[in-house]
Amino acid sequence: MASTPGHPAAITRRAAVTGGLAASALAGCGGAGPRMLLSSDTHPVGYPTVAAVQEMGRLLLERTNGRMGVRVYAGGQLGAERDTLEITSFGGLDLNRVFMSPLNAIEPDTTIPSLPFLFRSKEHMRSALDGAPGRAILDRLEAHGLVGLCYYDSGERSFYNARRPIYSPEDMKGLKIRTPNSDLSVAMINATGANATPMDLGEVYQSLVQGVIDGAENNWPSFESGRHFEAAPYFSLTRHTMTPEVLLMAKARWDKLSSADREIVMACAADSVPFMRKLWDERVAASRERLLAAGVKENEVADREAFVRLMRPVYDQFVTTPFQKRIVSDIEAMATS
Repeated sequence: MASTPGHPAAITRRAAVTGGLAASALAGCGGAGPRMLLSSDTHPVGYPTVAAVQEMGRLLLERTNGRMGVRVYAGGQLGAERDTLEITSFGGLDLNRVFMSPLNAIEPDTTIPSLPFLFRSKEHMRSALDGAPGRAILDRLEAHGLVGLCYYDSGERSFYNARRPIYSPEDMKGLKIRTPNSDLSVAMINATGANATPMDLGEVYQSLVQGVIDGAENNWPSFESGRHFEAAPYFSLTRHTMTPEVLLMAKARWDKLSSADREIVMACAADSVPFMRKLWDERVAASRERLLAAGVKENEVADREAFVRLMRPVYDQFVTTPFQKRIVSDIEAMATS
């Protein structure tokens, strides 16, 4: 039977999920237990971001004397990140851990941490995002019904391919490199002299095996989990982007908290960051060790600045507003700790 407005079958996904979560929260509280903040994550149980939000919940229970905690729905139980972002902005979810890229369509200033070669090192990235530049970017989200709590790592992305090590932009020329369907990523790869090939991540392994593409770019754990190393054994440490993950709270929930509880929530989120980063660093080190033992050939690039110089037109295209230019300048001027 066809759905009609008002018919149960026509209930939106947002309304259905929101209603289900509300019922779950009420059932979990029972009028006596802690107020559980409901959180979504597309990563599976055991992934560093999931463990970090669970750690935040543990700290929250401890610091509120059992009044408030967190219940994490991991593994994409509540839908894709774009769907859960909408639910969160309308107040149907309390917390949401998302990759930075889906926020770009909501707030263009969130593209800044994805700019190529913006961060000189992992330490530089962490200092910038934990400091004033990172907070200024998160503050832009409040106008969209979201409060940015903290950043989590998503790894240093480097190029890998089936043909040769990459020491300079000259080695990129002519290579067909898979990229996500992102204008910024396409512009970055084309600027190096390679040919950007937008493609879903799930298609990369077969495309490498069949020679449809020569390579791709990602972090060590993804390089391993996707088995891309089997077809593309040259892993060149360009570390061209370090786009973070973000933990958000619905502004509708934030506005209902007392000022004291807001401080506690923000502090617990901040204290979950080093916990997450320790897990992430261990995961990266373990993946790298296994892949080098399996025969992957790792190399450092000879001249990072040669890549940086090629990114000027990319910055001219994507860094256009006074705010964006100021934040980029502030990040570039920071000393690496």
